[in-house]
Amino acid sequence: MRFLKFILLALLGVSLLWVLNTHNPFGSPLPAMGPLLNPVSGFWANAEKKGAFPDLKLSLPGLKSTVTVKFDERRVPHIFAQNNADAFFAQGYITAYNRLWQMDMSTRKVGGRLAEVVGERALESDLLQRRKGIVKAAEEALKVWEKSAEDLAILNAYVAGVNAYISQLKPAQYPLEYKLLGFKPEPWTMLRSVLFFKAMQEDLCARNEDLAATNTLKILGEERFQDLFPEYNPKQSPIIPSEVKWNFAPVKPQIKLPESLLSGLFPEKNLPQPYEGIGSNNWAVSGQKTLNGNPILCNDPHLGLTLPSIWFEIQMQSPEFNSYGVSLPGLPGVIIGFNENIAWGQTNVGQDVLDWYAIKWVDNKRQSYHFDGGTREVETREEVIKVLGKKEPLKIQVKYTNWGPLVFEDSTSSAYYGLAMHWLASDRPDKRSFYEASTFIRLMKAKNYNEYAEALTGYDAPAQNFVFAARDGDIALKVNGKFPIKQKEQGRFVQDGSLSSNAWQGFIPRDQIPQVRNPQRGFVASANQNSADQTYPYYYNGGFDDYRGRFINRSLAAMEKITVKDLMGLQNNPHSLQAEEALPLFLKLLPLDQLNAEEKAVYQKLSKWDGNYNYQKTEPVVFQTWFDSTYIYTFDELIQWRDSVEVMNVESWRFLELLEKTPEHEVFDWQKTKKIENAAEVLLMTFRKACAQFKKAPAKAWREVNNASVNHLARIPAFSRSNLPISGYAQAPNATRNNHGPSWRMVVEMAKDGVKAWGVYPGGTSGNPGSPFYDHMVDQWAKGEYNELFFMRNAEDKRKSTVSEWSFGSISK
Repeated sequence: MRFLKFILLALLGVSLLWVLNTHNPFGSPLPAMGPLLNPVSGFWANAEKKGAFPDLKLSLPGLKSTVTVKFDERRVPHIFAQNNADAFFAQGYITAYNRLWQMDMSTRKVGGRLAEVVGERALESDLLQRRKGIVKAAEEALKVWEKSAEDLAILNAYVAGVNAYISQLKPAQYPLEYKLLGFKPEPWTMLRSVLFFKAMQEDLCARNEDLAATNTLKILGEERFQDLFPEYNPKQSPIIPSEVKWNFAPVKPQIKLPESLLSGLFPEKNLPQPYEGIGSNNWAVSGQKTLNGNPILCNDPHLGLTLPSIWFEIQMQSPEFNSYGVSLPGLPGVIIGFNENIAWGQTNVGQDVLDWYAIKWVDNKRQSYHFDGGTREVETREEVIKVLGKKEPLKIQVKYTNWGPLVFEDSTSSAYYGLAMHWLASDRPDKRSFYEASTFIRLMKAKNYNEYAEALTGYDAPAQNFVFAARDGDIALKVNGKFPIKQKEQGRFVQDGSLSSNAWQGFIPRDQIPQVRNPQRGFVASANQNSADQTYPYYYNGGFDDYRGRFINRSLAAMEKITVKDLMGLQNNPHSLQAEEALPLFLKLLPLDQLNAEEKAVYQKLSKWDGNYNYQKTEPVVFQTWFDSTYIYTFDELIQWRDSVEVMNVESWRFLELLEKTPEHEVFDWQKTKKIENAAEVLLMTFRKACAQFKKAPAKAWREVNNASVNHLARIPAFSRSNLPISGYAQAPNATRNNHGPSWRMVVEMAKDGVKAWGVYPGGTSGNPGSPFYDHMVDQWAKGEYNELFFMRNAEDKRKSTVSEWSFGSISK
């Protein structure tokens, strides 16, 4: 009996040891608790004391000379190198020191490699990324980039720096998330840097509505579709002002498009789309409009907000440049920033460069498809996906057509059995002397407009509105990227993949892409609105802002003797032009004589509201509830299709235009009643519904509904910040909405006696949740406060104090 007890205890002990040392035991998401709780190498080792950041001297292979890195009070690194390669090596090392896990997981996600570290829960995401051909596209881009000596040198140095850090890591020094998930860092590669760039392209230039538009056209018919979905807002204030004339002969498309493909509804659900209704702002104001006579440039890119932050603040100096701004962890250089002579920033262009083509198979074998009266064979590529907990990897065959990867193969729509994706970012880049990596390095070196313009010639995608200001007084803005030449409405709908005539017909020459320099109005600005007005001779489609751009242009036009503080106020402005235009229409059409006393009180409260989405106020909640409900009642005949097929949403500007000009339009009829309603009757129903809702449960403050949040990349609540006290909305300049918003606010004054700059982002330098510098700027960001940026002249600059110095020395391999 005693022996049996011993055996049972031994088995229990072995089982407990197995559980404690096994990640995801019994298929659970639990980490191996033994290593995690180890007092020497577990999570305790990631705790960082405030102020504990000693000086270091490091000897690293791969450096040519000594590099000095000074850290300021916010732990921002200022790199001083004696050559470019060492500067990028140090950037790679310092970035990995602060953000290694973020770099790793970001590239795993885009490359379809999450399942190998988190298991089957990520398999669906991995499969989709492989079917989209992202890795293949990155490999093709890298082959071309490697042929540019300029890009190759930059990437090699950066990768070497990252790996110099990884190679010396001990398990106790692994970032906390590695310990939680139970895997270790692997060497960085140039391919992973290119994959990171692909992730940005996927986020910024992969939006499309081809499936939804095709289905909506089929449901509504041509006349009704064109009525509800015009492509241009007549109130638009485009990026390039109307004073700019198109003094060139445009390239005319030579092939007439065949009839639209309308054989039936497409049941496929679209790919996950980038966040809709939110974007970025930038502008530059000339000295003629500023108090001090200096140009001022501002930029606040609006992206998904995460911890660690998507941006990494940094200064880099070599004999060829001295530049400050923010970088992307995984890519070399400063992406948005300034030097002693110029400043630059970006917003997203939003033009559609992803088209879908319906593939018609020759037979059920699905190895060949019809094309221009003949047939073509698909090419296949085997994708191997490792899955945590599985002995054997999953292997799939991805098919490639003339158009691109076959993302959806099992379509049941009409006689077509697949949907192929043609995406600009998947095309092999054209041969040229330099590419996107070098674009930003050239901007870091640029001294004037001509050098800024030359730097942008190496950049294709994602297309960006590059704003510019210089100490010599120039301001400019270029809509920059690679844009296909299209027939009208080409790419708006799913196209017939059996006809080569449906292909893009070349690309718009760079000197014919919209741009402006030193306009008469004294400022340039962009906020993701249309690139140019309808006089521009090339057709383009996509998703464009209808409110922030107009409000910013209106505000800047009215401002004189502008100060830095004024422009900080504009960046943080919570006013919604959508609400400003919608609320008077709603109140005017609402039959006041049919309201009871309680409803009239709500009416009076809204009538006094200024359209500012103040986080402490309830008016934004009441209005937004009323607005959203009215929209749903109005377009119920389309919304009812959402559960079965993709359909388009009528843009809010068109919704308001219908209310204003045609309140008796048939679209306002609510399908659930026999009566035919008009706009006033719908507004009355939805207003009463909102009043009843808030009578039962009083309206919360906007903060509670908006829930501005900065979430950890792995969605770990303890490492996230939620329900932040910040005003704003998607249509306001301060475009905060849930976990999206201004990811970096920057203001740069190009003073003749030295550049002055301010900035802030919702995060911190460190990616370590155990560090006081993990999220130390979040509250400051929410309040609309800024840090004055210490743009050091050299390593000996003592105008402000630094807290630590690292010295990198070279050693032979």
